[in-house]
Amino acid sequence: MLIEIENLSVTFHAQGRVVRAVQDVSLSVNARESFGLVGESGSGKSTILRAICGLAPISGGSIRINGKPIATPRGKAFSRQVQMVFQDPYASLHPRHTIDRTLSEPLAIHGLPGTDQRISQALTDVGLPTAFRFRYPHQLSGGQRQRVAIARALMLEPEILLLDEPTSALDASVQAETLNLLSRLRAERGLTFLMVSHDLAVIDHMCDRVLVMQHGRAVEELTREALASAQMKTDYARALFAASADRMLQG
Repeated sequence: MLIEIENLSVTFHAQGRVVRAVQDVSLSVNARESFGLVGESGSGKSTILRAICGLAPISGGSIRINGKPIATPRGKAFSRQVQMVFQDPYASLHPRHTIDRTLSEPLAIHGLPGTDQRISQALTDVGLPTAFRFRYPHQLSGGQRQRVAIARALMLEPEILLLDEPTSALDASVQAETLNLLSRLRAERGLTFLMVSHDLAVIDHMCDRVLVMQHGRAVEELTREALASAQMKTDYARALFAASADRMLQG
């Protein structure tokens, strides 16, 4: 098992309130599997990804990668193994850094050689011309920016990509292109995905298994087959599926 999360809890203290964002969630992901987290806004699914990266305060439970507890703070070894792609490609790219600088920084931090060749290959891998190296984020479309964000995540050749709503900020046609790109990269590189989405159609397209979440808790785990045939056991999962189907019909 590549990723093992056991009884994970994440608690925030904000303005005198205690917010239990994640409560006793357990899941496991096999190597080369694509595992989805789905639920409404505020269900805690993105918080799980942030907890893995050390960006959210873990108040209980454990996270193991390859059988080993992840270190706090996360170090270089973690970055070589796990990378995250965020929801908003414009917010996640420094507006005053060229694409070249964005992609070369991880290599410089980790002392890896062959920067020119690696950057050119990374751009080719995500379907962007190498001439984009010296452009700035504002000179690219949303879909192109997200391809750069994916390229940056792949620079250190990680095993695991954490994908936080990677297409929700894109229009429908670009969403499909980006999802197909991610599927191809997973197959070519043997990647493992842990992917968050509020859209069951995206999860159905991308994931082998899915965990449905509500109010910070795990509600139900489904296989792709069960999801595709609407074989949910809980009322909440059925309602989520129905709402997603309605959105697809309206679209």
